[in-house]
Amino acid sequence: MAPATAARLTQLRRILGDLDSVVVAFSGGADSAFLAWMANDTLGSDRATAVTAVSPSLAGEELDDCRALAAEWGLSWLTVETDEMANAAYRINDTDRCYWCKDALMAELVPVAARFDATVVLGVNLDDLDDHRPGQRAASERGAAFPLVDAGFDKSAIRNASYELGLRTWDKPAAACLASRLPYGTEVRLATLTAVERAERSLHRIGFASLRVRHYGTTARIEVPIADIDRLIACRRRVVEAVKAAGYRYVTVDLEGLRSGNLNDGAAPKHP
Repeated sequence: MAPATAARLTQLRRILGDLDSVVVAFSGGADSAFLAWMANDTLGSDRATAVTAVSPSLAGEELDDCRALAAEWGLSWLTVETDEMANAAYRINDTDRCYWCKDALMAELVPVAARFDATVVLGVNLDDLDDHRPGQRAASERGAAFPLVDAGFDKSAIRNASYELGLRTWDKPAAACLASRLPYGTEVRLATLTAVERAERSLHRIGFASLRVRHYGTTARIEVPIADIDRLIACRRRVVEAVKAAGYRYVTVDLEGLRSGNLNDGAAPKHP
């Protein structure tokens, strides 16, 4: 193991040890999975609880993987239901949508943490600090901690450490919430989230692990890594059929490729 990785892992274990008991917001992505595994390995299942928030913005495939990971790793795992869709401030989908989403999450996690006399921890990493992430503010306001930031982990370091530890999530593609596929100003509706989920699930089954289906009314804009664009075009007929079956009329491909968080370009944060 590289000395830098070993040093970060030692620091993370120290931070988790100082917290003593944690509730990990566990979405199943590479970051939260790494944090959940480290918390469980460091503190044990009696002092580390992974909690997955279930709502229409969480793809069913991600919930299934959270369940599988919890079983594989012996995590103390539970689910809570969040109801961000009931909040008009969330549904209008302005540049602070993520604030209200994380606020709803923390409203459920804080009571769980109180029950275990624990601190809520999130898998935020150093790279996240450079993007428009109002959800981090909501989490901080409710007392959450960001151990990966404090231990000096960026996305690359998380993937490297996960690989060294033998975690299968080390190369898992990023999978942000389904609402992130909607341009700001497009109302978040259950039917829209369902269409996006159906389209992405179908494309996953065709063989595209890393992708986004951006929602523009009756038009779907597909993003895959640039290296996969030729393969996507070669599967054109199957791709079109799958996406139209999800409810879209037009199917387009973004020739700039997959860019996680690209709808944040130019986003000006607002404060509630």
